[in-house]
Amino acid sequence: MEYFKTIGKIGFEGPGSRNPLAFKWYDQNRMVRGKTMKEHLRYAVAYWHSFCGTGSDPFGPGTRRFPWDEPSGELEKAKHRLDAAFEFMGKLGVPFYCFHDTDLVGDGAVFDIEKRLEKILPQMKQRQQESGIRLLWGTANIFSNPRYMNGAATNPDFLVVTNAAVQVKNAIEATIELGGSNYVFWGGREGYLSLHNTDTRKELEHLGMFLSLARDHGRKKGFTGTFLIEPKPMEPTKHQYDYDASTVIGFILKHQLQNDFKLNVEVNHATLAGHSFAHEIRMAADAGLLGSIDANKGDSQNGWDTDEFPTNLYEVTEAMLEILQAGGFTDGGINFDAKLRRNSIDSEDLFIAHISGMDTFARALIIADRILCESDYLSKKRERYDSFTSDNGIAFEQGNLSLEGLYRIAGTHGEPRQVSGKQEYLEQLINTFI
Repeated sequence: MEYFKTIGKIGFEGPGSRNPLAFKWYDQNRMVRGKTMKEHLRYAVAYWHSFCGTGSDPFGPGTRRFPWDEPSGELEKAKHRLDAAFEFMGKLGVPFYCFHDTDLVGDGAVFDIEKRLEKILPQMKQRQQESGIRLLWGTANIFSNPRYMNGAATNPDFLVVTNAAVQVKNAIEATIELGGSNYVFWGGREGYLSLHNTDTRKELEHLGMFLSLARDHGRKKGFTGTFLIEPKPMEPTKHQYDYDASTVIGFILKHQLQNDFKLNVEVNHATLAGHSFAHEIRMAADAGLLGSIDANKGDSQNGWDTDEFPTNLYEVTEAMLEILQAGGFTDGGINFDAKLRRNSIDSEDLFIAHISGMDTFARALIIADRILCESDYLSKKRERYDSFTSDNGIAFEQGNLSLEGLYRIAGTHGEPRQVSGKQEYLEQLINTFI
């Protein structure tokens, strides 16, 4: 059955096109820095928002009815949803997708999810082989079911922890079976609502133990990819243990997970933490732990995770500047963890939203590359640190000076001169290339 009958293969028509169902900037074969756009950007479609998200919110039920959800029984729905997903991704021309276990086969008792996964995986492998579309990352939904109301790995009830382990074990094995490049941990409810009833030290220790066990199981089963942790500061809990990139980096180092784990950075989570997307990417990259990103945007007028499709060219250009300086993606990519608005109910809306997001990142890639290659953007930054490139500056960086030594140097040089940081110049420069 064809679910998007009125829409054909999405093609590249160039910046002059006014066709909403065509790419204006994403030319997958265009070369940038010795790689094609397709290789640079490694786009993925989020199974949950695109094929499961009906538009429901705290104030009302869903507004979209999917034809692939009409059959009775979770397994039948899963088969039809799979057909719709690969039809959509094939017409859009993305190389990857991402999933939670319950996106594929529905929720329920953990061993029921396991049984349905076992039945759907052969069909997923077949679709991948036929289409060439691959799995960027898999994960387990251990936050939606009521059993996880107090968290999963950090739950105060040990039996809930064991149920989470069932889902994670199966999701890791499904990721391996489907050749996934990464496995993601998103701590949907791994946090607290009140300090009065929470032993935060114990919960953090349990989280570290759980991730270590999951890592060990994955490696034992032959998973050679990267484990990713996705930072998020709040919503629905008052505080989540994976608050932001720096918090997660500290956690990874404390629990000695740095050889296996990196970060999956999301735009809207960055803004909820009070940071820019570029900041979070920079923190991960500086630690050598940038793995992948979730692409979306937030709404400054809303204090929650709106997961809108990315259209802010300046914000995405700043992000691409960081990604390119970090060397780009290896196992990771750009997953559109974004959803249609509640009143967007036409089947073409899902295509238009993804096309718009893909064009935004493609255009940002071109702009960022030009800034780095054709301007003094990098040299201006280096110039600010010129005093550390010779003599005493080098000695300080190499650890060859004492505090007394710094004292003596200050006494021989007098008051330092003030030097402009040229912030406005650099902001203007970015706008010039945009």
